[in-house]
Amino acid sequence: MGQQHYAGAERTRRVPWGAVALVMLTGLALLRNGAEFGEEGPPQPAAAASLDLSSDAAGPPVEGEPVQPLPYAPASRVKISTINVDAPIVDVSLDANGWIDAPPAEDPNLAGWYQNDIAPGQRGTSVVVGHVDNNSGPAVFYGLGSLQKGHRVEVERYDGRVGVFEVYGVEVFSKNDFPGARVYGDTGHAELRVITCGGGYSKAGGYDGNVVVFARLVETR
Repeated sequence: MGQQHYAGAERTRRVPWGAVALVMLTGLALLRNGAEFGEEGPPQPAAAASLDLSSDAAGPPVEGEPVQPLPYAPASRVKISTINVDAPIVDVSLDANGWIDAPPAEDPNLAGWYQNDIAPGQRGTSVVVGHVDNNSGPAVFYGLGSLQKGHRVEVERYDGRVGVFEVYGVEVFSKNDFPGARVYGDTGHAELRVITCGGGYSKAGGYDGNVVVFARLVETR
């Protein structure tokens, strides 16, 4: 599919990130099946992967020449070889309450791209979401919390281009104190956030946090 199909198709409607940050992934907080998962649950971010939150900077300094961002085109697939992710992407938008929808939970190998925001590889911060589990067992982003700095995330697009993003931080944030501006803010570069549920878990409330992967565009092809 040619890039010209997307000329003029870039979304112009923008929703303030603070309005969708608080419980963005409540739809992902599904009940874990103890027989399938064991007691330990999905991996959580290690201290070595933590983002430097000591300053207001939304990302690390850029070393060398920044990669030229890509034009707008919808996302089609996400690959994270480190945790064996190779999943199609569906568009997700906002639900009736104004929160970002999750992709359908019935398919465990499915991710969602927030279609009214920045396309992966485009200047700005794009967002890909997915379930950590469903009632049958682990889902697409079950291993997300085990990523480390330097790992790569590849996002294929419907114009045939691929954005390659390098992880520079992995954090788990409480859904009741989600730092929307820091997670979704425009750093001036092409960035990606990959998000799933994480943190503590209870049968009554599901997961109480979100695992957030911070990554920056380092290559296109």
